[in-house]
Amino acid sequence: MAYDEQNIFARIIRGELPAIKLYEDDQVLAFMDIMPQADGHALVIPKTPAVTLLDLPPEAAAYTIQVVQKVAQAIEKALDAKGIVLMQLSGEAAGQTVPHVHFHLIPSSIHQLGRHAAQMGDQEKIKTLAEKIKAEL
Repeated sequence: MAYDEQNIFARIIRGELPAIKLYEDDQVLAFMDIMPQADGHALVIPKTPAVTLLDLPPEAAAYTIQVVQKVAQAIEKALDAKGIVLMQLSGEAAGQTVPHVHFHLIPSSIHQLGRHAAQMGDQEKIKTLAEKIKAEL
């Protein structure tokens, strides 16, 4: 599948759409999921255009996972999380809903997760959680 420059994450990277950002550098962006499966659900995306993990160059994948770890540590400290589900869905058949490779960090027990992208979260609550996580970064 060809990369769609108009997908929602590409537009967030370009600043055309808002996001509750946690971390950003020249290669990666981490932000809160606005349709969270649990409180504190965050996304980490490479800025490299790639639809799935299999499309992402190895160097970008390696760097992105380093940021995933850094954000996960901040979530754990900020929210006193006892566990974090790391999820990466590659391809529509796997449940990927945005055609830009991304990693989900969900502070939760796998047995308590809500359904993926089921409903919009409370934006003020998400912003409050984001501030706690950013303070740990």
